[in-house]
Amino acid sequence: QVQLVESGGGLVQPGGSLRLSCAASGRIFSIYAAGWYRQAPGKQRELVAAITSGGTTNYPDSVKGRFTISRDNAKTTVYLQMSGLKPEDTAVYYCNAKLAAMNYWGQGTQVTVSS
Repeated sequence: QVQLVESGGGLVQPGGSLRLSCAASGRIFSIYAAGWYRQAPGKQRELVAAITSGGTTNYPDSVKGRFTISRDNAKTTVYLQMSGLKPEDTAVYYCNAKLAAMNYWGQGTQVTVSS
């Protein structure tokens, strides 16, 4: 069982930056793949960044070059550094961890990009 708790969301102006954190319980978190997803009102949840247990990352074109995912296995924490934020990045951001058939989600943190 893995529990995920996100933090770091908030209100930011266009062009600004935020860093989201996802603290995971469990000493074996290092073997899980992790990711950040977001869901805007009326839209489907979408992947914005993923990282394997080995550190390989993947991003959709919509955030490539602006978002960076990283993990600190010693702290069992996954981060999402977001820069160049746009109003269309406004959404609830969720942390995810998966291993084989096991799939865990955090409760989400709101990110609002507005002037």
